[in-house]
Amino acid sequence: MLVFQLVCTGQTRLPANSRKKQTQHTLKSIDQLIDKQKTGWELVMQWKKDATNQLEILPKNQAKAETALHHTQVSTRSPMGAIIYETGGILIDGGWLRILGSGAERMDRTLPEWNKGKAFDVYGEQPSFLLVADDVLGGFFAINGGGISNNEIGKIFYFAPDNLKWESTGLDYANFIIFCFSGALDKFYEGLRWTSWQQDVKNISGDKGLLCDPLLYTKGGQNINKVKRKLVPVQELWDMYFKESKEK
Repeated sequence: MLVFQLVCTGQTRLPANSRKKQTQHTLKSIDQLIDKQKTGWELVMQWKKDATNQLEILPKNQAKAETALHHTQVSTRSPMGAIIYETGGILIDGGWLRILGSGAERMDRTLPEWNKGKAFDVYGEQPSFLLVADDVLGGFFAINGGGISNNEIGKIFYFAPDNLKWESTGLDYANFIIFCFSGALDKFYEGLRWTSWQQDVKNISGDKGLLCDPLLYTKGGQNINKVKRKLVPVQELWDMYFKESKEK
């Protein structure tokens, strides 16, 4: 369960005045966020033990882990706090799917850094959504705090690169992690995995993604085996897809 409360608004971003007001409080210290009696990491390790999908837990840097946890303001009692504090991130299916943590050599993005400038401007603001994972094609997973939909607050939504729309998964963060570890990813990504995807994806950095030509949401991009794929920063995919989604 998340320690912070996601703000329930009907907007993608909070109004500037509202964001400013909500930063006028003291952030919890790192000692307050690290729960030594009960940790969500035990749950994550059990899910890993039961996993049926390929996964790789990226090593953490202690200083970066503490900074990322402090900026996110989530207790290690929760699975999210535990993943941020104990990992540099988690790669699923050879890096097809990337769960954000505190950053590592193979994925030099922390969860709070990735959200800054997207979900909030200043650490400590209450975001109306929170990006927690993404995939190699530029699909983004986010916890809805009202900025994606007025319904299903606290649930994970997926921004699909083949239609540029947010779609509810119906899962909270904990069950989303279980799904990533053991869910039917081939079925979830049906029509989006080309013949040689496993070979092509395994050496891609978690900070990069594949831009398809024609774009997947166009008529010409409907056959994933026929599109051309170009390696680009994942930030470029975010910027382009959200600009396009607003113009559609």
